[in-house]
Order: sequence, then C-alpha cells, then structure tokens
Amino acid sequence: MSAPDGAGHGHSRNVFALMFGAIGVVFGDIGTSPLYAMKETFAGPHPLALDRLHVFGVLSLVFWAVTIVVSIKYVIFIMRADNKGEGGSLALLALVGRAAQGRPGLSALVAALGIFAAALFYGDSMITPAISILSAVEGLQVVAPALDQYVVPLTIGILVILFAIQKHGTDAVGKMFGPIMIIWFTVLAVMGVRNIGLAPDVLKSLSPHWAILFLYNDGWIGFLALGSVVLAVTGAEALYADMGHFGRVPIRLAWYFLVLPALLLNYFGQGALLLTNPAALENPFFKMAPAWAGVPLLLLATCATVIASQAVISGAFSVTRQAIQLGYLPRMTIVHTSEQEIGQIYVPVLNWTLMIFVMALVLGFRTSSNLASAYGVAVTGTMVIDATLIGMVMLLLWGWKKNWVFGLVGLFLVMDLAFFLANSTKIPHGGWFPLAIGLVVFVFLTTWKRGRQLLMAKLAHDAMPVDAFLASLSARVTRVSGTAIFLTGTREGIPLALLHNLKHNKVVHERVVILTVIMAETPFVSADKRIEHEVLAPGFQRLTLRFGFMEDPNIPKTMAQAKTEQLGFFYEPMSISYFLSRETIIASQNPGMAPWREQLFAWMARSATNAMDFFQLPSNRVVELGSQVEI
Repeated sequence: MSAPDGAGHGHSRNVFALMFGAIGVVFGDIGTSPLYAMKETFAGPHPLALDRLHVFGVLSLVFWAVTIVVSIKYVIFIMRADNKGEGGSLALLALVGRAAQGRPGLSALVAALGIFAAALFYGDSMITPAISILSAVEGLQVVAPALDQYVVPLTIGILVILFAIQKHGTDAVGKMFGPIMIIWFTVLAVMGVRNIGLAPDVLKSLSPHWAILFLYNDGWIGFLALGSVVLAVTGAEALYADMGHFGRVPIRLAWYFLVLPALLLNYFGQGALLLTNPAALENPFFKMAPAWAGVPLLLLATCATVIASQAVISGAFSVTRQAIQLGYLPRMTIVHTSEQEIGQIYVPVLNWTLMIFVMALVLGFRTSSNLASAYGVAVTGTMVIDATLIGMVMLLLWGWKKNWVFGLVGLFLVMDLAFFLANSTKIPHGGWFPLAIGLVVFVFLTTWKRGRQLLMAKLAHDAMPVDAFLASLSARVTRVSGTAIFLTGTREGIPLALLHNLKHNKVVHERVVILTVIMAETPFVSADKRIEHEVLAPGFQRLTLRFGFMEDPNIPKTMAQAKTEQLGFFYEPMSISYFLSRETIIASQNPGMAPWREQLFAWMARSATNAMDFFQLPSNRVVELGSQVEI
C-alpha cells in the first residue's frame, strides 16, 4: 500500500487504517455540532418561528454552508495547499511566505494574517471543550430533569480528568477514538433517518431557493441567524490542520462517505422533529431519541465531546510546538508521550493554562447557549484568513488564472464574511473573549519574533569576527583535551561564551565546534540536508544542524546518528563539553520596540525553558555563561 497523497512523510500505511484514525481525531469538533447548532439557531439570542419557511430556510442554509465551506473550500481546495504534507495556519503561513519573498509589503501582510489565524486558534481551543462537554452533559435536563443542578459540577469534573490525563499521552485512549466516533456518526445518521420519516418534505430544503427566500423574508433577523448557522461548520479548519497526521485522501474519504452524510441526515432529522413537535426545541438533539435510549445517548455524546476536546487540545500543543520552532514563542518544556508517534506531545504549561481558562468559561457562562454567543467569532475569523491566503497560493504558487481565482475566492469570502459579520454582533455578549485571547496571543507571538530579530542583530553586530579571533590567539594559550561545543543563534562571529571562557579560564579546547541550530519553515528536513560543517582553522569548525518545525531538535541524538565525515570530528559523548550563553535582556535608551514590548520580551526570555533542556543536552556536560545585552 502506498502512502496517502499529502502525507508527506512517514512509512507506507493502509489508507483505510488512516481513514479510521481520521474519523476518531479529525472530525470530533464538527461532528459534535448537532448537539447545539439547531437549538441555538431557533432558540438563541434571535429566536425564529418554527414554521415551514424558517425550518426549510435554516436547513437549506446549513446544507449549503457545509457544502461550500467544508466540502468545497477546505476538503477540495485548501487541502491541496500542503507544506510537505503538513497543514494548519502556520504551515500555510510558511508556504505563502516563501511565495511572497521579495515583496516586503505582501510578506508583512501574509505574516500578520497567518500569525493572527494561529492566535485565534487558542481562543477556539478554550471554547470548544467548554461548549462541547457542557452541551452533552445538558442532556441530563432531558434524561433526568431532577439532576439539572449537577450539570456544571459534572462538566467541571470531566474537564479536570481530561486535562489531568494529558501527561500520560493519548495513545491508549486514542485507540478507542475511532470505534466510538464511528458509532457516534452511525447513531447520528440513524436518528436522522428515523425523524425525517416524521416529515419527509424537509428534503425539499436541499434547494437553495429556500435559503434565499428565508433571508429575503426575514431581512436583518435572517442575517443574524447566520451567526448560529455557522455552528454547523465549526471544526472545518481541523480537517486542514490535521492533514499531516493522516493525509488528504483518508480525510476526504472519511468526510464524503461517513461524516458528511451522517451530519446532514441528523440536521434534517432535527428539522423534521421541530416541524412536527415544536416542544422539542428545549433540546432537539436528545428529543430525537426514544425515551429508552436517553442514558446511552448521553454517555455516547459525552464520550464524543471529550474526543472533540482532546483533538483541539492536541492541536493547541501542535500549534505551540510549531510556533516555538518557527521562532514565534520562547522555548517551552515539551514532553513526548509516544516513542512511535512524533505528533503525540504534551506541553505542561499550556495544558494547565488551558484548563484554568476552560473551567472559568464553564463557571462564567454556565450553559451551552450562553457559550454559543462566544463561539464562532474566532472560527469565522480564521476562515476569512484561510480564504485570503488560499487565494494567494492559487495566484503565486499554482499560477491559476486571475479571473478564475477571483471568482472562486470571492464566493468563499462572501460566505465567510457573512458568517463573520453575523457573529460580530455577538462580540458584546461573549464574542469578545476569543478575540481578546487572539489579540493577546498575537502580541506575544509578534513581540517574541521581533525581539529575537533585534537580539540576533545585536549579537551579530557585537560579535568578534572569526578571522580576528583566530589571529588574536597566541601560542601561549593553553589547549586542553576534549571537544568544546559552543551553541550560538547566529552564524557569524564568535559566540560570547567562547570569548568569556577564554577571558576567564584562559584555555581553549583542542577541538572547538561553533554550533548553530536552524529551524526550517518546512515540517521535516531530509537527512542529506540535516548537517553542514565548515572548517575555520585547525581545531576550529562551524557546525549547522537543521530541523523542521515538526521535528524534535535533539542535538546529542542527531550527532550520535551522524557519520564522522558529516560532523567533521569523531563523536565521543564523554569527551564533549557544551557551552551555552544566557543573555539577560536590558531595555536600551533607544529601544527597537516600544518600551512595554521590550519589557514583555525580557520577561518571556526569562521564562523560557533553558537551551539545555530544549535541545536535550546532558546536564553533567553543560557549562553556562551569562551576559547582559541591550536591544
């Protein structure tokens, strides 16, 4: 069996096995939308009458939104734009950024859009677990109304368990994801077919004229309803973000043959139920099931929402690692929870930060209906950015005709902007939260990137040229046995740690290696491009290691696996000493950034995981020398 199209890396795997895995991971968010989408559309902040026009109109809007936004925009077009098999906002940013090289204005716009899309994801990753699990547990109000008071405490308990198990990895739990989600989507389809039988006429709403008639008849209220209809497509961005784990073909097969039919059948079933039993609006999803199935459905829905939450949390870990590798966040402790799967990681600081915010959302909003007001703003903002960036890819990378691109992207943007503008009315009622989180994260990402650029420029400017350093070495300098590896972020000049070691210890090792680690804007770097070495003088050399933004920068492991001719020296772990520079950032009188951003950058630098842990250097072989740097 060949590797799926778009996998981009890894060994050959069965397409159907990958499709099975994708069902369990990729579609959790969009697959749990039936729990609340129809309820919020008809009973949300802008209630709609439960008559033929409104039910048919909403179903038509849901069908065409899912078709255009998910089936066409993401599954057919955006998933074609992969960065060596990887997807997601930062991967798309790297892809478009390379195409925009030589155009400063366009490059700056692309960078701002891509970074803000990634920042918005953090707001989404906080709201998704809260609204998904809360909406499932609210099934208690239908199954056992007397237990209504336990909805919030039970949701909090599930969230605590969910975040507590992250450190153990998702490998064992992940094996259950596929079967549970297949059962979930099968149940959605069966419930949908069962209820469509109550009013088969709802299938007529497949015609787009019902959507047009609804919007024309209801005007402003109809437009505002789009803010709830969009809940049916939240999670579409996950198809693209998780492309690197499964490949585009397995995701497409899973979507078209199982997920899409199941979702549409369930939405149409809910519509039929609401037409025949308006009282079901209290919770149309759980009212679809017969009374005897209430408890099993509640348990299944809870499992499905936990899986959806797990996928978003894992996505936040993955985005954070990409941001660190691409230079948008300081180093953080990253724990690998699986020896086989590089994508299974755990970021302790982020995990507990997410848990605090998610629990605060549940306690603050208390119901899924209230949370729905905050949901959608971040997702629709990301969708607008994705549509803009894919248009640039079509023009700059694929060379498609302008008229064709403008027409297609124009269609996407009309829908995306309509959804975004409709959701913008939610901003005063909770929609401000994901935007505030996105703005704060955006400031952090851009501040770290700019600060690192200023720091590297300062270090390069102050660094002693290699030729001058070598010429200044006198024969009287003591050469000691062993190999000294000096890590530096720049490829020019002599590292400060080397100068300080010579100044204070008055020795130079018999073999000096100046090592720079470069994070490429591709997910993976091939073995033949991993290592580059240059001899500067007898006993002195410069070594460069390259890693992709989805790879683990383990320096000792990389050098142990390399050949002697690749490194330029024989690797003997016990004869090597690693010298690190720790810079203390001081705001200068003429700062390169606003003073408050310089203070923020300095704080982020102090909070960063040290290089020894990040590059997995042996602690008993590391020497750290500090210095103060003004930027």
